[in-house]
Amino acid sequence: MTMPQSLLGTIIALMLATSANAQVAASSMHSATIVLVHGALVDGSGWRGVYDVLTRDGYHVSIVQQPLTGLDDDVAATKRVLAWQDGPVVLVGHSYGGAIISVAGSDPRVKALVYVAALQPDIGESSAEAAPPRPEASKDLRTTKDGFVVLDPAKFAADFGADLPKAQAAFMASSQVPVSGSVFSAKLTQAAWHDKPSYAIIATQDHALDPERARWMAKRAGSKVTLIPASHAVYISHPRAVARVIETAAHDVSFGRTP
Repeated sequence: MTMPQSLLGTIIALMLATSANAQVAASSMHSATIVLVHGALVDGSGWRGVYDVLTRDGYHVSIVQQPLTGLDDDVAATKRVLAWQDGPVVLVGHSYGGAIISVAGSDPRVKALVYVAALQPDIGESSAEAAPPRPEASKDLRTTKDGFVVLDPAKFAADFGADLPKAQAAFMASSQVPVSGSVFSAKLTQAAWHDKPSYAIIATQDHALDPERARWMAKRAGSKVTLIPASHAVYISHPRAVARVIETAAHDVSFGRTP
């Protein structure tokens, strides 16, 4: 039996309206926005997998592209992005990005911090003091005449992303963003994790940041810890798992809960 055209049109209109209302309802549930901060040697494009999960789940996400020219410069770049946000923010940092969000997280818009295989220095402490480089990774560093640091491209995959596809790791090794060596000796003037809830993802197969040192920093900060069997590039190799921790932080912020 053929359905009357008018009835079919009505059904389609109702379906579209229901879908639109569901999307609005889902979006309205997420009062917290997400700001992602990358670490040393890479840029914000590495967050693509996490970004895709978060935006698909209805979150507004912004990604900082800091210059890696100095801690103050990188904090300033992060604060510029924070200034664009409406409502509460969950600020997320990977690796050296953890030092950045510890300072930038003092912004009143920031309600929670998520550290992804990241440094968590204290006030008056540098990144190098908080977590000295692992010996096997330290020997693979190369320093330019003007004081910028990269990893030996031949060692990049093993040190940074052993669980990444070979082609992807090779591309990242060839597209490294040199980081000023000064960022690792700069002492923090603020550490937002003292006053704000924090979450820490520890990559248990990390060859860049010692997992035990990461545990120690997270315990000191009182962070809620999630363990993921992954390399230092956990945010790239396990985007769904990382996104889930970020969403937990956002959910807690939205409903006034603490970890």
